Amino acid sequence: MVIQKKYDTRGIGSMKEEWWKGPYMDFKNEKGERMDWETYREWTRTTAEYPKDKEEEYLLIGLANEVGEVLGKYKKQVRGDGSKYKEIRAELGDVCWYLARIFDMYDMSLIEVLHENFLKLTDRKERGVIKGDGDTR
Repeated sequence: MVIQKKYDTRGIGSMKEEWWKGPYMDFKNEKGERMDWETYREWTRTTAEYPKDKEEEYLLIGLANEVGEVLGKYKKQVRGDGSKYKEIRAELGDVCWYLARIFDMYDMSLIEVLHENFLKLTDRKERGVIKGDGDTR
């Protein structure tokens, strides 16, 4: 596999892909570790400030709120207010933070969830039910 390099528009770093790890940002956290999803997930613990006894509720509502903010930016773009690319990108970063915290709370790994989803969708595609309704189709 050829390693592709894509530069982000804000100059934060470059995005590379290694076939065994997936995409990673070419920047490091405060410990000097290269930032991949798992490192990011662990790092989010240092910025998590909410009542631990309400963690699940807080994170799920927060995720829904941030997705709503992405949609709100897009709505303004549809209305004709011009491109909202930068604003949407910023909100997607917040969505990622909440997803990382949720993965951490449930002690799930990204690759396991992606693999399960891949198997589910591959099975649905092979059976011709991608467009159907229901979780158990």
